[in-house]
Amino acid sequence: MATDMPERDAEGYLTEPENWNDDIAQALAREENIELSDDHWFTIRFMRDYFDEHQVIADARFVIKHLGERYGRDAQKKLFELYPYGYVKQACKIAGMRRPRAWSTG
Repeated sequence: MATDMPERDAEGYLTEPENWNDDIAQALAREENIELSDDHWFTIRFMRDYFDEHQVIADARFVIKHLGERYGRDAQKKLFELYPYGYVKQACKIAGMRRPRAWSTG
C-alpha cells in the first residue's frame, strides 16, 4: 500500500505535524526498521495527544512517566528498547513531530 508522504525536512521529520496519520507512522517506522507494536502505539498516541493539547512536543520524561503506567521502574529502559536510536531520532519522527530544537539526540 503506497502512502503519500507529506513534506519533510532534510532529516526526514514532518514539517507539519497535523499532516500525520497512522499510515504515515507505519511508513516512517519502516524507514527506521521498526515494526510498530502495541507499546510503540502506546507512546505514539500519548505523544500525539500531548501535542494536540499543548502544541509542543512531549519531553522524553513525560513519555517515560506515561510508560511507567505499564512498566514501572523499567519505563526508561523500555523507551530505549522501543526506539534504540533515541527518543528524538525515532519516536519524535514516527509520531510526526517536527525536529526538536536544542535537544540531545537521546
